[in-house]
Amino acid sequence: MKRVSLVLTLALAAGLSAQAASAQTLKTVKDRGQLSCGVSQGLPGFSSPDDKGNWTGLDVDICRAIAAAIFNDGSKVKFVPLSAKDRFTALQSGEIDVLSRNTTWTLSRDTSLGANFTGVTYYDGQGFLVKKSLKVNSALELNSASVCVQTGTTTEQNLADYFKGNNMKYEVIAFASADETVKAYESGRCDVFTSDVSQLYAERLKLATPADHVVLPEVISKEPLGPMVRHGDDQWFDIVKWTLFAMVDAEELGVTQKNVDEMAKSDKPELKRAFGTDGNLGEQLGLTKDWMSRIVKAVGNYGEAFDRNVGAGSKLGIARGLNNLWNKGGIQYAPPIR
Repeated sequence: MKRVSLVLTLALAAGLSAQAASAQTLKTVKDRGQLSCGVSQGLPGFSSPDDKGNWTGLDVDICRAIAAAIFNDGSKVKFVPLSAKDRFTALQSGEIDVLSRNTTWTLSRDTSLGANFTGVTYYDGQGFLVKKSLKVNSALELNSASVCVQTGTTTEQNLADYFKGNNMKYEVIAFASADETVKAYESGRCDVFTSDVSQLYAERLKLATPADHVVLPEVISKEPLGPMVRHGDDQWFDIVKWTLFAMVDAEELGVTQKNVDEMAKSDKPELKRAFGTDGNLGEQLGLTKDWMSRIVKAVGNYGEAFDRNVGAGSKLGIARGLNNLWNKGGIQYAPPIR
């Protein structure tokens, strides 16, 4: 028994030592006094600045939620706008602490970039935007079309797979940035603009006459979008991951920005654990006991953030669909806080 106890003690000590050695990001963020968050260069609904430099969007709210969990202040974020080409380098180099930028979770990205995806903030898929004047009702009618795409994304491979699989020809016209791609499409340099469906809705708002353009019904890929962190710091990985989970769990538990203080007084076991009135789950993350309260007060639950930025309460007006909770017909599902 003594030998078993000694082995367990040594293993625990080694585990704690490794954790201490790798848990640097939280300390760096705290010492700096703000979170450095990589976002898009301007995608309505996800991350875009207004004329005064105030950022809004679903990806932005994830950044603010992390800052709120750490500092009890969702405004302590430096937003770093990044192109699709530069986003991974910025994370790898340490320029940013987290990448929250409409980025698709794939096997190759999960294994070759020295980074981890922490969850799915938006279940998406690739689609096509065309001018109504083309009188096209299906992507299967796009044989021999010229297609505008953004380089450095999963879009090009999906496009090639779809057209090859359907024995159709096409011409690719590629651009480095989303803005360049949209401008080329609007000016008539290509027949079709392809990207994630959420991005098509967002970019359509930038066109001179959005009503003259339509998103075709086909969704040709799976594009689970979510935040990324660097390999090597499990504590930081857990913090970012559980910030998103807390937003999803809060919605399922009925906790909102308006009722969070009242719900924190509840005697329900699952709420007491979530709010830290029973146990110290927040402290196990390296945060405070009231970490979930901080998050919800700053940005609301997942459903509130979705509706405000991309859903019914936004200009995009995208239906929840797959992004609804698992018990409401969608596939958004977070592990329990216990």
